[in-house]
Amino acid sequence: MSGASQTVNGDGTGEEIGDRTGDRIGGRTGDRVGDGIGDTRRALGGFLRARRGRVAPENVGIAGGRRRRVRGLRREELAQLAGISVDYYVRLEQGRATQPSPEVLDALARALGLDAAERGHLATLAADRRDPAPTARLSPLLRRILDAMGEFPAFATDHRLDVVAWNGLGAELMGGLAAPPRRDRNNARFLFLDPASRVLHPEWEDRAAEAVGQLRVASGRYPEDAELVALIGELAARSADFRRIWDSGEVVMCAAGRKRLRHPVAGLLTLDFETLHVPAAPGETGLVVHVFSAEEDSAEADALAGLARILSEVSEDSA
Repeated sequence: MSGASQTVNGDGTGEEIGDRTGDRIGGRTGDRVGDGIGDTRRALGGFLRARRGRVAPENVGIAGGRRRRVRGLRREELAQLAGISVDYYVRLEQGRATQPSPEVLDALARALGLDAAERGHLATLAADRRDPAPTARLSPLLRRILDAMGEFPAFATDHRLDVVAWNGLGAELMGGLAAPPRRDRNNARFLFLDPASRVLHPEWEDRAAEAVGQLRVASGRYPEDAELVALIGELAARSADFRRIWDSGEVVMCAAGRKRLRHPVAGLLTLDFETLHVPAAPGETGLVVHVFSAEEDSAEADALAGLARILSEVSEDSA
């Protein structure tokens, strides 16, 4: 395995939290999944339902009571908290009201306790955009940058979580990206359909929630991306975990922090990570570069250096 970077082409009216209409997604039927994918008005209603289902009534000054049939807030309770009419809120959830004002969105976001990423997703869905599916392009400059980051494991993904480029250490750390038989090069499929992902990621539930949250953001931005719709449909049909997490309304934007990874040679590693957003050209989508590093003089730093030496030796032997 060389250290060079590489590329690949690439309404329900009930009070349940999810939509039980069994929407068809990408030719498959999902159980309460993909509510409104391809139709941002229905997606808006599905997102609102999921988020109000996560608000504990007692946390917003509403007595829960033992006779409540549902988890979370009722429609009329959320409408009251947001200061809008119940009828209008119901029409929003059912996709019959379009393009709510910024004031209404802000009131709903406050009532639901949405964070910045969730507020942004809510605004995207409310705008009812129809952006065409973008293409991803890896520039020669970005490829050179990945090559030059040899001591830092790194890889780049598009909005569908396809891994479109990597360096040698990044490929090795993430479970063999450079060897297709070892690793699906779509991070979401790898997480939900490959048992090896649960070995690589000790905090698998967190990584899975991140992937679903990122796919939800992408589906709001590009509702007519047929490949994205098909991917979500495949995961909904094949993974109960994916359906469960999707129903929660999770929204995640790439950020920075720490992750634990388990490598067969280096063992369990706790690494810092940073996500670098590469701007998009017109008609394209920007890429996200994921970079891992270790604290200086740490056991993790020694382990990464050891992996880099092994990769270098393998590269020299195969030259």
